[in-house]
Amino acid sequence: MGRTLRIYLPLAAALSVVTAWAQNPIVPQGMYMADPSAHQWKAGGPVYVYGSRDEALDYYCSYDYDVWSSTDMKNFKLHPYVFASRGDNDEVKYNEELLFAPDCLEKDGKYYLFYCQGGSPDVEGVAVGETPAGPFKAGKLLKGAWQIDPAVFVDTDGKPYLFYGQFSAKAARLADDLMSIDRSTITDSIITERDHSFHEGIQVLKRDGWYYLVYADISQRGMPTCIGYSMSRNLMGPYEYKGVIVDNFGCDPNVWNNHGSIAEIDGKWYVFYHRSTNGSERMRKACVEPITFNPDGTINRVEMTTQGAAGPLNPFETMEAWRTCYLTGDARISLVKPADYRTNTPGMEMVTDIRNNNTAAFRYFDFTREPRKITITVVPEAGGTIEVYANTLSLPRLAVIDVPEGNGNTPMTITADVIPEPSMSLIGVRPIFFRFRGENGKDLMKFLSFKFE
Repeated sequence: MGRTLRIYLPLAAALSVVTAWAQNPIVPQGMYMADPSAHQWKAGGPVYVYGSRDEALDYYCSYDYDVWSSTDMKNFKLHPYVFASRGDNDEVKYNEELLFAPDCLEKDGKYYLFYCQGGSPDVEGVAVGETPAGPFKAGKLLKGAWQIDPAVFVDTDGKPYLFYGQFSAKAARLADDLMSIDRSTITDSIITERDHSFHEGIQVLKRDGWYYLVYADISQRGMPTCIGYSMSRNLMGPYEYKGVIVDNFGCDPNVWNNHGSIAEIDGKWYVFYHRSTNGSERMRKACVEPITFNPDGTINRVEMTTQGAAGPLNPFETMEAWRTCYLTGDARISLVKPADYRTNTPGMEMVTDIRNNNTAAFRYFDFTREPRKITITVVPEAGGTIEVYANTLSLPRLAVIDVPEGNGNTPMTITADVIPEPSMSLIGVRPIFFRFRGENGKDLMKFLSFKFE
């Protein structure tokens, strides 16, 4: 083990220096967005991401929507409170139910926000905005669509369609004004849970003559942690199940669902999805990964990363621990301080509930030179050791860091020597893994940040 230097500092100061940028999640600390539906309305323009806003551990979503936009797929801007079902911005006059996963469609310079809520039969609705980020006004009931998660699609012949449903996807023609559906055109069981692993959260698109349905997929473990897809040459099917695009299992010990979309942005394709936090099925955070297609139209599966659309990250800049892309054991990303949406002020998050043999992964870093030291910031509790690895959780081991017992409130910054395997260079693109060791059954520490020197 190399030499270590320990520095104690107030929690606020420890958090204030954690400022380095990274890609995933695309929303800042203390802000939560699930069910991301991404659209670039014109080539070269911003991408807009529509989704649910999580606000509590004991129920899904909230009573209002935000929109996030980006001009570079790296930095995302918040457009808060663009639509609400109660309160100051209430545009749903016929109820005060929670707002679940939305979608959006542009037509003739206006933007139609398709929303959904709990309860029956008042489930689906549509509101209209003058800009892609709203505000969206005058929510009206979309009669005849009685299940959640609307997806809107305009085929190459200009005809608009609504897809929706759980367990068995349904589709219907939308009226030309997009404010109602033709109930005589409803088609059920376009895809099903049994034949296509379909749970909910559908999205529709067309590429190179293929229609794609993208949705929450239960194929891996009987719960919808995946974004999966099916393909057909015809909009109404039959569709053939093709597999998983991304799986969020491992983002949180209690993760249960996923929901997202794929989008072409300036000629490149991406999958948008969400991860759970706070040891909950809820409090979800939107993320993005680049994807590629094969000549037959199928999509190559990708893994969760920290880098997202940004490309490999700089290991010599501070990395916030809440951007970990994979956790094992009890460890989870926890909220320390909520965000203030009214002032667009982010909150604070860190990795907590760390116990013996739990791990955290960060993918990927571009090592342009050999690291000599690693500096971590933790809040000691029972204390223990941290083993740092590159490539895998076994070899090469880069450092072992001793963390003393603490009070669970006072952060400590520790610098240790990096001692890699003598025969192996670290230069190149690599993941970094942390394994935490200590007394069984005890919370060892909270994890705030790290960087190499």
